[in-house]
Amino acid sequence: MSEEVSEEPDPERLAALEKRLSQLKKTEEAPKRAADGEFRMADMAWRMVIELVSGLGIGFGIGYGLDAVFGTQPFLMLIFVFLGLAAGVKVMLRSAADLTKAQAAAAAAGKEGK
Repeated sequence: MSEEVSEEPDPERLAALEKRLSQLKKTEEAPKRAADGEFRMADMAWRMVIELVSGLGIGFGIGYGLDAVFGTQPFLMLIFVFLGLAAGVKVMLRSAADLTKAQAAAAAAGKEGK
């Protein structure tokens, strides 16, 4: 009644498992990229948000550090936070302008091809 349990894998079961896995991989679709390979709009929006927040964070860090060194607690921090905000908005607007130029160029290329 006691059967010995083998530590060796069953080759038939492994072959069946590999066959099932290969069938699943064939049916599973990879995520689709944008048709022209460019960033999608959501990716660009997140990039703009990150640029704005990083500008604020860098300005805050510089201002807080200078306030700690010179002992002028809120003064330099406020100035550099506003400078960081301005820099973040400038970079964000530049990214938006680049995106607009790329869309206009794609639209013009699409009209030329028709």
